[in-house]
Order: sequence, then C-alpha cells, then structure tokens
Amino acid sequence: MLSTLFQSLRYPAVAALAAISVGCALPQTYHSTQHRAFALTGSDLARHGLAFITPSTVTGQEEEKQAVAFIFTEALHARRPDIPVKTLPQTLSAVNRAGLEEAYKQMYVDYRDTGLFKHDSLKSVSKATGMRYLGQLKLSGFTQGSDGRLSVLGLRVFTTKQASIRLFFQIWDSAEGSIAWEGVNEMQHSEDTPSERAVTLQKVLEQAAGQIVDRLPGNGPAPAAGR
Repeated sequence: MLSTLFQSLRYPAVAALAAISVGCALPQTYHSTQHRAFALTGSDLARHGLAFITPSTVTGQEEEKQAVAFIFTEALHARRPDIPVKTLPQTLSAVNRAGLEEAYKQMYVDYRDTGLFKHDSLKSVSKATGMRYLGQLKLSGFTQGSDGRLSVLGLRVFTTKQASIRLFFQIWDSAEGSIAWEGVNEMQHSEDTPSERAVTLQKVLEQAAGQIVDRLPGNGPAPAAGR
C-alpha cells in the first residue's frame, strides 16, 4: 500500500521536474552591436588584407590576449574567407624577423597614453606583414556569475549561470594613419543548468566576435547597427 502511494507521488514530481528542465534548458542572449565606417568600403579588406596586432584587455584578463585574438580570427575565417588575414602569431613573428620588437613595444606605450598608434609605427608593421589594414581588439569588460533559481525540498536543482562581455574592434589604415572602421558588442548570456560549470569566456567571445564580423563592409550588405 505505502509503496504504491509513494510511486503515485513520485512520478508526477519526476514529470514536473522534466518539464521544468526543458523550459530551463534554453539559453538567453541579449546583445547590442554598433559599428561605424570611416574610410572602409566595399572590398578594401579583401584587396589589401588585415593583420591582427596585440589586443588590449581589462585589468585581470591580461593573460587572455592570445585567446581573444585566436577566437576572433577563427570567427573571421569562418564568416569572411574572402579577407586575407595575418593572425596575431604571424604578425608577432613578422615584427620580430624585421627587428621591430622595441618599436612595437613603444607603439603600445604611446597607445596607452594617447589612444593613438603613430603613423610611422603602423607603416612599419604593415610593411613587415604585407597587410595594409591592422586590426586591434579590446576586451574592455568580462564578468561571470551565478544565481540560485530552482530548489526542491531545500535542494538546489538549477542554477542560472551568467556572463557578460564588452568587445571592441578597431581597424587602422596604415597608409593613411587613420581609423578606418570600428565596432563594439555588449552582450549578456544566461542559461539555467544543473552543472557547476561557469559560462566560459570562449563561449560568449565566439558569439560577440561573430556579431561584429557580420557587420564588416563587403561580401553583401552589413546588418543594421544594434541588431
């Protein structure tokens, strides 16, 4: 008798938890992407190429510079195979082979003080890499967190994992010494999960990078800003 009663109570509870888990499994992503083209149009990138230089990051994320460049480059390769690209390792190798390591370091010292890359420095890196345009990424914000969402009989079943990112991308024209294009993506991602794993930087960075790349000029009309 008692076992039958327990089973009748148990199965509806299992069904309810299954229904809740399905509803909680869908991640939610909100983003705002904006871009401005100053002097970059049509097939400029496809004709002249793009070399990635060292990204800058928010304090505490300095070790992620290589990862930021790698993930963004992969997104660019996947979405815009028409653009010749020098990856960050290729750029650094070219700079080193050309004996520009000290000048490259000073270029970033000046940038921290002024927000500018000197024209002579841009031309030197362009000559070493063979690419006219230079791309610089800024990871200016990244946070992770979690909130308890659902508990049964005092036991936490699901946790809402959250991550937010702010990614900025600037393209410099070495021939003119000017900013040719820039875009920024601010994104929040959340998902309900029984797992203890946090939402990773790679996961949100891949999405943010793809949304910025999709707005680059050429290869069809870019999506409207902020969408």
